[in-house]
Amino acid sequence: MNLTQEAGRYRTKAGLLSALLIGLGQLYNRQYGKGLLFMTGAQLLFWTYYPIAFKGIAGLITLGKAPTRIVGGKIVQGDHSIFLLIGGLITLVIVLLFVGFYVLNIYDARKNGELRDEGRRVPGLIDSFRTARFRHLPYLLLLPACGFALFVTVIPLTFNVLIAFTNYSAPAHIPDRALVDWVGLRTFTDLFTQEAWRSTFLGISVWNIAWAAASTVSVFFGGLLLALMVNYPGIRFKRFWRTMFILPWAVPQFISILVFRVLLNGSFGPVNDMLMKLGIPAVPWLSDPLMAKVTIVLVNLWFSTPFLMALMSGVLTTLPRDLYEAAEVDGASGRQKFVGITLPLVLAATAPILIMQFAFNFNNFNLIYLLTDGGPDHPGYYYAGSTDILISWIYKMTLNQSQFNMASAVSIIMFVFIAAFSLWNYRRMKSTREEDLV
Repeated sequence: MNLTQEAGRYRTKAGLLSALLIGLGQLYNRQYGKGLLFMTGAQLLFWTYYPIAFKGIAGLITLGKAPTRIVGGKIVQGDHSIFLLIGGLITLVIVLLFVGFYVLNIYDARKNGELRDEGRRVPGLIDSFRTARFRHLPYLLLLPACGFALFVTVIPLTFNVLIAFTNYSAPAHIPDRALVDWVGLRTFTDLFTQEAWRSTFLGISVWNIAWAAASTVSVFFGGLLLALMVNYPGIRFKRFWRTMFILPWAVPQFISILVFRVLLNGSFGPVNDMLMKLGIPAVPWLSDPLMAKVTIVLVNLWFSTPFLMALMSGVLTTLPRDLYEAAEVDGASGRQKFVGITLPLVLAATAPILIMQFAFNFNNFNLIYLLTDGGPDHPGYYYAGSTDILISWIYKMTLNQSQFNMASAVSIIMFVFIAAFSLWNYRRMKSTREEDLV
């Protein structure tokens, strides 16, 4: 027992000293340059940033104590809860980075103390730089990208999540004339217990899932049908047909959407005008709730089918011909060959693309907003129309109604659903299972 304790004495003492004061364990290990560098840097950062960190964390916890008010005819500037939340988040990240450096300092002291226990030489400051340069070069090169992602992606996403746990909404809690408070899970509770919010959320969610599924399935079979037609052996001028079918994909989508909005307009649209000249009643393409949803699916079919057609054409050319020859020998019909060979192989090859298509269509803001603007109106919905999906509803709640906390709560639920759906499908895909076995 004593031999074991004696064998690890340098490691234990160095770790305890570095836990007591950053850099002290390095000095104990006779790494004087590194120890002084660690100690000086940590002390300068701590004593310089400590007042700012204390104020930032306090602001994150309280979100302000006094709003802006008018006293004696003069404006007295108060706290801005959202600025305090953002500043507190940045402060918290810096504090966590400092804690990480503190843990790394203890690990470094213990590691070099272990070298002393083994009777080996402890590297100096120059040797440590050389080791970091050659052994840890990939990590050093990734540091700028990680820092950029941290402050551009992680902090904004965390801010969006935290907003859902506040009462940041109009008209009573808009800074800086009013403070924002932490309310815990009350926003999520209101979403599922208050009738107006619940009926709107459930109604839009059902349509959102139906729209994503219908658009994905229709585009898949539309692209497969076009690919089969273009690649049929008896078809002539295949390059011409491929070019014609790919043209809708080449036009910027937002221009095509606006064109369709004019074409299908119920008052002056040329499509209805042509139908009436033919003696056919005008169709409420965008003014009837059910017809507007059907129109959205059809317009999306026009945009997305060319991409799937090009993808399917490539997949069809790689299918093994011997399977079809064997099926013909067994007397299989064309329908049986399609159902038993073509469809399963194409599905296996394009499954990741279909999952991506579903996720994209689930959040397809451009098509909904530019084509129908969420309309026609729905009397039972809160800040939403009949064809709004969750992402366009979030847009209206934030930009038009300033219901930031509810919009944040809905976006969190959307993220959880899409992430769970995508992960579940990716894990079930045959191609993913085969990659795991490699």
